[in-house]
Amino acid sequence: MSIESTMLHTKIEQWPLTAPFRLAGYTFNAIEVLVVGLEKNGNIGWGEAVGVYYLNDTSVSMLKQIEPLRPMIEAGISRNSLQELLPPGGARNAIDCALWDLEAKLSGRPVWQIAELNKPRPLLTTFTCGADDPEKMAAVARDYKNARALKLKLTGEPSDAERVRAVREARTDVWLGVDANQGFTRASLEHLMPILIEARVSLIEQPFQIGQETLLDGFHSPIPIAADESVQSVSDIAGLVGRFNVVNIKLDKCGGLTEGLATVRTARALGLDTMVGNMMGTSLAMAPAFVLGQLCQVVDLDGPVFLKTDRAITVDYSNGTIRCPEGLWGAPGRTVAP
Repeated sequence: MSIESTMLHTKIEQWPLTAPFRLAGYTFNAIEVLVVGLEKNGNIGWGEAVGVYYLNDTSVSMLKQIEPLRPMIEAGISRNSLQELLPPGGARNAIDCALWDLEAKLSGRPVWQIAELNKPRPLLTTFTCGADDPEKMAAVARDYKNARALKLKLTGEPSDAERVRAVREARTDVWLGVDANQGFTRASLEHLMPILIEARVSLIEQPFQIGQETLLDGFHSPIPIAADESVQSVSDIAGLVGRFNVVNIKLDKCGGLTEGLATVRTARALGLDTMVGNMMGTSLAMAPAFVLGQLCQVVDLDGPVFLKTDRAITVDYSNGTIRCPEGLWGAPGRTVAP
């Protein structure tokens, strides 16, 4: 559906975190997001993007990508033509999600129907423990009282083993995954593997740096390995086969729900499982990812829990699941400004 004669709205927002969040090589105290609105006949479709920090894809750079295209976007654009207009990344994600939301409002059909999916159900989601002292990570794990799945940020440091042990001892009941964010070496992963097996870890995410995927050649892991930073968009998926078992799809990476859906189809055809993740963000960013999550085996959509405040309408976290209310995004009805 091409939507013509729209008005483009953009704004940059900063959302402080409740506490510093650490992963391999980075510490965050706040997130800065780009919000895009597309308006037609009094209806506004909204999209939010954080960008991809390790690619220097920021709110400012995203806005610089979008502004020169304003006349073309406002004259008329479709989700398919957008794929050619902008590369994968946060700028395309924000516009793509705004197009989906606006189409839902103009057509009177929710996004899940437009995408030919089943009605969304609540999804089991992971909740993340940032890299910290083992005792502090265990305390965070205990604080997630209703969580049924946890993901631990690891760094490749010697303390990773104690981090895993401490969290598993604190929460013997949960599904457990670890995320290295490119922080491991082949030697450090081999050293840590017996501890991961003993702790019943179910997923290892992005162990090695981008460009070092060959380190997985001949590496036989009893635990599935997910590609995150090693896969940005559909074009990267074929190179994962034989090395990774799972593709972590993030809308900020691939450039929106449109390519996210295509990524699931391609991964399935190549025998890979799929995971939906996030680059952090408010509930507005989680809502389209929640739609994609209906097709994924692993869901990691806990971004808003790290924020001091959130949108007026928020996703709902209960009993370890995430649910997206219709009034937030992607449904017909009155436009609610984020």
